[in-house]
Amino acid sequence: MFSVPRQRVAYLGRRSLSTHLPRITERRATEVGPGGRTSDAGVRVAIFGATGFMGRYVCSMLGANGALAYIANRGDEFEVRHIKPMFDLGRTRFVFYSPRDIDSMREVIADADIVINMIGKYYESKAPVQTKSFPFIGYQTNFSFEDANVTIARTIAELCLEMQVDNLIHVSSAAASPDSGSEWARTKYEGEQAVKEVYPWATIVRPTQLFGPEDRFLNWFAYAASRFPVVPLVETGETLTQPVYVADVAATINRIVDDPATFVGKQVDCFGPKDYTYAELAQFVYDITEQDPNVMTLPKSMIKFSAEGLQYERNPLITPDLVEIWSEDYLPTLAPEEYVEQKGTDKILTMENVGVTATPIEKIAFNYLHRFRKGGHFTMTEGYH
Repeated sequence: MFSVPRQRVAYLGRRSLSTHLPRITERRATEVGPGGRTSDAGVRVAIFGATGFMGRYVCSMLGANGALAYIANRGDEFEVRHIKPMFDLGRTRFVFYSPRDIDSMREVIADADIVINMIGKYYESKAPVQTKSFPFIGYQTNFSFEDANVTIARTIAELCLEMQVDNLIHVSSAAASPDSGSEWARTKYEGEQAVKEVYPWATIVRPTQLFGPEDRFLNWFAYAASRFPVVPLVETGETLTQPVYVADVAATINRIVDDPATFVGKQVDCFGPKDYTYAELAQFVYDITEQDPNVMTLPKSMIKFSAEGLQYERNPLITPDLVEIWSEDYLPTLAPEEYVEQKGTDKILTMENVGVTATPIEKIAFNYLHRFRKGGHFTMTEGYH
């Protein structure tokens, strides 16, 4: 069978202008169609964590490229309904599972060529329980950081090895470190090491903090300004972070899916073009939203004390572990020049190595932060008020 350049045929009969063209140019032997929508890319992908912030972007791009997706879901079917339109009819398979039921996880993976693990939670989920002593109510942990970031990650890697899955993509974090004060960051590191130990061929993706319309990063400042009397910054607010656009990370994962053999056993770091302090980000957000909150630098111990009570809310804005993350730099593994100077086959890759250019935060943030303005962005235009 002769080879046909995929980027060329992708334009023939293509219905969707939203197609994200893959990086590879040769058709797979099992590929059917012009490429992109209404095509069969010849690859089956099992996705854990598809309903999360990053997961919906990854699914959208996989659907635009004709992948067949096995979507793992442990909730109600309505929790995944937004994913269905991302794929052509018949190109998804939704499987209900429990992380504590290994057979159900096997059913998710089935005959997949690639498994993507994006499971993660920034807080430990808890449920109220009755106790025998006053106040007669307590909380028990449903899934701990250890469960979400280590146990489940190791289980998925073991199943990939057992079921002879060709490739595993594990999403970790740039904050993952055994020395971090954050339990979330420590368990992210432990989970990453567990995956490497069990399945050394795994591709590890390590993004910095994600920003985008549904984020809990820039949106956090706006929500905090409308809810709290004081928007707290840990200590001096001068710790650094280098946020990356969620769609750029999704595009990177999509490129890895296109040519997984090239990234076997590799680490791919995803980060934005510039670093910021949290104080700078707060000012940036409030310049857009035109909110005028009382931003105050406070000792870490004081913020953690408040977070001890606020962590029991549903989808809490502040937890003690988040305070620990805010108190440490959240940066890529290496400096920009160090990535370039690397030699050898074990070098750490970046988004540039897969052809993805980092999007500046200034190009995206206004699109979803202006809604926090009183009256929206129309108040700045004559004739709308």
